[in-house]
Amino acid sequence: MNRLCSRSDIAVLAEFADGAPLPLATEMLGLARRLADETGGAVTAMALGTGMAGAGDALLAHGADRVFVADDPALAPYQADAWMAVLVDTLRDLAPAAVLAGHGAVGADLAPRLAFRLETAAVTDCIAVSAEDGGLRFTRPCYGGKAHEVISVKTAPAVVTLRAKSHAPAAPDDSRRGEVVALSPDIDPAKVRTRIVEKRRDTDDGQRLDTARVVIAGGRGLDGAEGFQIAGDLADTLGGALGASRVACDLGWCPPSRQIGLSGRTVAPELYLALGISGAAQHMSGCAGAKTIVAVNTDAQAPIFKYCRFGVIGDCRELAAALIEALDNSAK
Repeated sequence: MNRLCSRSDIAVLAEFADGAPLPLATEMLGLARRLADETGGAVTAMALGTGMAGAGDALLAHGADRVFVADDPALAPYQADAWMAVLVDTLRDLAPAAVLAGHGAVGADLAPRLAFRLETAAVTDCIAVSAEDGGLRFTRPCYGGKAHEVISVKTAPAVVTLRAKSHAPAAPDDSRRGEVVALSPDIDPAKVRTRIVEKRRDTDDGQRLDTARVVIAGGRGLDGAEGFQIAGDLADTLGGALGASRVACDLGWCPPSRQIGLSGRTVAPELYLALGISGAAQHMSGCAGAKTIVAVNTDAQAPIFKYCRFGVIGDCRELAAALIEALDNSAK
């Protein structure tokens, strides 16, 4: 059986893209750094993939004390069997109090597998982690985002997935120094049971939702693909990104990659303009971190008016078109 949680070290599984850590990786490092500073622990980051030459320095700069880097073609793209071959033994040796992973396609797939192999527990989709009474407490939404539950884990390491935009990233400090350990993975190709047979890139070339400062999101009230064309034009005019509610994606009005909510993406822009979105809890859980929410809906009783800072009762397509015209005129 696993030992009882007693240490305060935190391990972070940092995902990379195009040679740089993903924004969620820097958010997790920021959280881990704050927890470690509170408890006197250390932060260990782990980076797996190929072409990872600068991974160590990047993760040290964002708050890690030590970085383990596994650079092998078998580790990219992500395949659970290959990653498990590297992570399990390394984490057993490190024995941290918790292992943090992003709550995305990789983390959600990896966390339960890792917890099973380490004979411990997984806590998924967390929005907060705190150090209390000599242990860690994990807060996650439940009942479709209508309530929060606080969980403690008696065994270690707790394997935790963190929701994007729930924590402030660590500010990079290029002067930070630490240990970078190169792992030499011994991956048996015969034990990698899955194969990537095809990859399809979303043809939508709009701005990334997770980094956009302005998000224009549409729902059923846009009443079709034409309404989303107007919303997209408004997003372009404001230099923002286009998002959607689940029902709009299910109806084919917007690509699934643009879905915001409990079963989609989490965003935290400066401005979130919701056009024709009723405001169900599942959707609002994906945009609750926005600094300013503006809602436009014909239904004065729509739940979204309880969440927004500014609300407009009216036709969202007419308002979007008028706003585009006004912005175009002001730019002339």
